[in-house]
Amino acid sequence: MFYYLQDGDPEIDGMMRSVCETGGGGKKVRDISISLRDYPETADRAAESVATAKRPPRSERHRKTKTFIYRVQYNSFRRRFERDPDSIAVAWNGLTGTRRAFMAAAKDAGRPRIFMERAPLPGRVTVDPQGINQLSCLPRQSDFYLDWANGHDTRNGKAWMELGKKMTARASKRTDVGQAANAAGLDQQKFIFCPLQVPDDTQIRQFAGWVGDLDRFIEVLAGASEHLPEGWHLRFKEHPSSKIPLGEVLSAAAKAHPGRIVIDNQTDTFRQVDASAAVITLNSSVGLQSFFYDKPVLVLGEAFFNFEGLVKPVHSPGHLAEFFEVPRLLSYDERLRDAFMNYLDQVYYPEVTLGSDGKPVVNPENVRKKIEQSRTLVR
Repeated sequence: MFYYLQDGDPEIDGMMRSVCETGGGGKKVRDISISLRDYPETADRAAESVATAKRPPRSERHRKTKTFIYRVQYNSFRRRFERDPDSIAVAWNGLTGTRRAFMAAAKDAGRPRIFMERAPLPGRVTVDPQGINQLSCLPRQSDFYLDWANGHDTRNGKAWMELGKKMTARASKRTDVGQAANAAGLDQQKFIFCPLQVPDDTQIRQFAGWVGDLDRFIEVLAGASEHLPEGWHLRFKEHPSSKIPLGEVLSAAAKAHPGRIVIDNQTDTFRQVDASAAVITLNSSVGLQSFFYDKPVLVLGEAFFNFEGLVKPVHSPGHLAEFFEVPRLLSYDERLRDAFMNYLDQVYYPEVTLGSDGKPVVNPENVRKKIEQSRTLVR
């Protein structure tokens, strides 16, 4: 029996339900289940859930309340999995708060797990037996993708580029951040583009690497902007869905480095990618999506696509300054990118379509392989 943790979003719950149905049937689990009887691992799992909660505790009392909630949830989830030796856990994201407790309970019970998340490719979804983003099962070695593609016409070349035709910038939820198509004179400017992320997103809080957080990221980039050649600038855009404005931080950076920093919150994100000489990111999906525009990409944080040849990994402020001194020399391995993106398209990210009932269907053939991988991991 597959058990999926209810998300509340009809589309997300529909995709999880589709995965479960491919595996033979599933049951929705709500987060209101509790059990007071602890396991030896309960305290640690509750603490991990508190540390990764989307809304961190605001006081010690709040922390204790959250700890109690995650504790009794973990106990209940684990007992469910232990009662059913054939159970498999399915969760959206699976890395934060209750979702983390749910997936940790399955792991501690020795049960397979399926992590799901939106994919950076249009019409696709992440279905992974190990985790999402940096924690996914995707290999980080270039030879893996080159060997996979070697000798296969359909695995080489630009077939993956077709997906880019369906890609559109994320609709803005903020009145001060837009997606305007036209920007006069943009193509004549020389700049490196930085699409900023949501400051409290899982990608930042758990996978920022040596940078630490988004404020430090902006500080590092602003300092490095002084090393750009004359006439070049670093161009920032805030995330269109972020509820945490970064205007003051960005304005302060622009004031401290006059002529080196431009803040453009109005022009379409991909229009700015297209006009740029390169893209720089902590670990945003826009970094990967910039491949569709044949752009060199600099990556400072932890990301499944952050390895040499695919992008330029950045390991320190000094390392970044070296790249900024010669932006025209930034490059990438085109053959590796083709193999990597074809692998994501043909193997890793299953397609999502709508069934005759209007509900999402995740490609069953791909899902069955992921389910078998998840079982293999616990054998």
